[in-house]
Amino acid sequence: MKIKHKTKKAVAKRFRRSKTGKLKFGKANRGHLLGQKSRKRKRQLRGGGIVSDADHARISMTLGK
Repeated sequence: MKIKHKTKKAVAKRFRRSKTGKLKFGKANRGHLLGQKSRKRKRQLRGGGIVSDADHARISMTLGK
């Protein structure tokens, strides 16, 4: 019988699955101290990102789905 892994709640709050099964995440460094960051940098942090293939298996295992 295959062992079921518990979901790591810290990981579950940071990643979501897309409809195609890829893992999406929000960019960091957009929370505070925004006055010293350039307009370009803040604009690029607005959109999220997709987890690379190298990290996909490791992160999806801790998601438990």
